[in-house]
Amino acid sequence: MAKKLVGVTSCPTGIAHTYMAAEALKKAAEEMGYEMKTETRGSVGVENGLTAQDIKEAEAVVIAADTNVPRQRFSGKKVIEVSVSEAIKNAKKVIKSALESKEKDFVDEVQNIKAERSGNRKGVYKHLMNGVSFMIPFVVAGGILIALSFLFGGYEQSGEFAKALGTAGGAAFTLMIPILGGYIAYSIGDRAALVPGMVGGLLAAQTGSGFLGALVAGFFAGYLVLGMKKAIKLPKGFEGLLPVLIIPVLSVFIVGLVMIFVIGNPMTALNEGISNWLNGLTGVNAVILGAILGLMMAVDMGGPINKAAYAFGLSTIATQEPSAVMAAVMAAGMVPPLALALSTVIFKNKYTYDEKEAGNAAWVLGISFITEGAIPFAAADPLRVIPSIMVGSAITGGLSMAFNATLPVPHGGIFVFWAVDGVFPYILAIAAGMIVSALMVGVLKRKVEE
Repeated sequence: MAKKLVGVTSCPTGIAHTYMAAEALKKAAEEMGYEMKTETRGSVGVENGLTAQDIKEAEAVVIAADTNVPRQRFSGKKVIEVSVSEAIKNAKKVIKSALESKEKDFVDEVQNIKAERSGNRKGVYKHLMNGVSFMIPFVVAGGILIALSFLFGGYEQSGEFAKALGTAGGAAFTLMIPILGGYIAYSIGDRAALVPGMVGGLLAAQTGSGFLGALVAGFFAGYLVLGMKKAIKLPKGFEGLLPVLIIPVLSVFIVGLVMIFVIGNPMTALNEGISNWLNGLTGVNAVILGAILGLMMAVDMGGPINKAAYAFGLSTIATQEPSAVMAAVMAAGMVPPLALALSTVIFKNKYTYDEKEAGNAAWVLGISFITEGAIPFAAADPLRVIPSIMVGSAITGGLSMAFNATLPVPHGGIFVFWAVDGVFPYILAIAAGMIVSALMVGVLKRKVEE
């Protein structure tokens, strides 16, 4: 009977890294003589879910996640938790570390682990990305429905069908800010923090502080609930009141007061200031911002810097719709895989057979705005590939801003080009960056001897 392992993978957007990590772990496990089942928590939800029997039979558990993953069910098992990128790059090393780890009771240790994470930068990033990952489907659904309402009824949304599309899309947009605040708080303080986080996010939307206000509300609510759990001690018979009555009432009251009387006005002013600054960007300033965002999208291809640029673009959709910044971010993110796919066609003698095959897949990933499609090439030759794709993405981001192309949705690649205002210059911007990067990496790389 084959030895067994189980795992869970989850990246912030739930699109590419989640499944790449699962595949890398499966392949490494097979090479080490193990049978591995991996639960993926992607944008479509939980797939290939682990059963109690799967976990019982497993010798060890690998959690490769950049979002919050419940771990109570792995109590008593050997468990290791790493980032998604670590599982992709060093799958065998990760599995070996899991097998060599000590058995832990995660039911007892879960609060200590969360408290430890709250004090480091990675923890804050993970909480933020947890909120963003839950928010993205609302923004995508809302943005596409609103764009469709413009398509069928013009910007006046004339006609009942267009108005219905706009109303449904507007409802999704209304929910996205409370969802962001709620799931940032949930990542920090678990289920008890969800209510004050969502209430804080809703107040942020109502007071005009928007995306930024929801960020502050989510973190404040999460850490507030975490502190309450430690500070409030009740007699044994009344402990059940803590999560369902005392913490929800007190935390919502405190978050409400803080959002209305302390955070609301400053965050609203800051939000309006950023919006006015973005609306006023023209000429060189717009090009510079687009170029910087392009560099960020390419430098780590789905890592923290890439996600920071993406989150900034996402925030502009929440404050100004449609958004030139979001258009620049998506265009720049499409360039790395497209450029490398093109390079494998132009410079056939610079790539191995496997890289050429990867180039075929990179076309599809690129047009779908999955920047991670460039990772296999960057991992094989980082010193030549990464600078090349950064230059191309910077060019694309700058040109997109210069052309003032705008986009009302945060994802979709070529499949949402119909929603781009200024689509032909936008395609030109992507093509320019793609060609520059393809030529750069092709010239810099050495010939391959098969």
